Amino acid sequence: MKNYLFIFFLFLVFNDARSIEIKIIHNIQNEIITNIDIKNEFKYLVALNANLKKLEKKKILNISNESIIKEKIKKIEILKNFKEIRINEEYSNQLLNNILLKLNLKSIEEFELYLKGYNLKLKNIKKKIAIDALWNELIIKKYASQVKINKEEIRKTISKNSKTQTKEYRLAEIIFEIKNKEEIKKKYNLIIKSINEIGFENSAAIYSFSQSAKIGGDIGWVNENSLNNKIKKNINTLQIGETTKPIILSNGILILKLVNTKKIETIIDIETELNKAINYERNRQLNQNSKIYYNKIKKNMNFNG
Repeated sequence: MKNYLFIFFLFLVFNDARSIEIKIIHNIQNEIITNIDIKNEFKYLVALNANLKKLEKKKILNISNESIIKEKIKKIEILKNFKEIRINEEYSNQLLNNILLKLNLKSIEEFELYLKGYNLKLKNIKKKIAIDALWNELIIKKYASQVKINKEEIRKTISKNSKTQTKEYRLAEIIFEIKNKEEIKKKYNLIIKSINEIGFENSAAIYSFSQSAKIGGDIGWVNENSLNNKIKKNINTLQIGETTKPIILSNGILILKLVNTKKIETIIDIETELNKAINYERNRQLNQNSKIYYNKIKKNMNFNG
């Protein structure tokens, strides 16, 4: 009931053209989140994932509210471990280029023009990118030693498939939490119902705890040699547009959508593909640890609103 009233209040504020008053919605460790912050997050998320426009406004507001809370909590924790929210320009531009590729934009200038349509500024996007990048760096520092990867097993799999023609999959993901195994079927059915009603991209924004949720769960093109056997087995039988059954990971449940496939004619460089596969598996495990750590610090923070 409290959450419904909160969203109803925001809906009124956002739709009242005469209202220019800044209202404090949340206070986290003396860091405030205002109605304007949530409105800007709303615009940011829709800019990254245009499919969100298909949702009811109050649903997008709910997603925006959760997203800005997550960002604020990450920022608080980052500043306990880093002097400032800043990454080097080269790395920032590399991350910006990843966004441009997903939006089919060709230059930073074109991106700035695109952002103007949402009343957003590039410097604010760069700050958000820096927060995500530093959070990932923090997770690597804390959990890298816990990542378990069977390098020789991966090498063996790649060597078996070191043919001139390989397959690549364009994938999207939803990773969701459960309290016990009995919840898997219920939560999975709920998400599938959502996918059928509002699409995979919007369902990812609502239900996925992966960082890719901001862009509709899109994880781009992945070579078959970069996938572990469990995931490969689940997507091999899919037709384009179909989703997998729930794939049980150590700290969450994964649903994958096969967006597209293509065959690549090339001579496989085993070391290159090995590094790609290791990075994919490493990132998957770190993503799970990221959620655990986030939940832990959120639980210990003073949170009002």
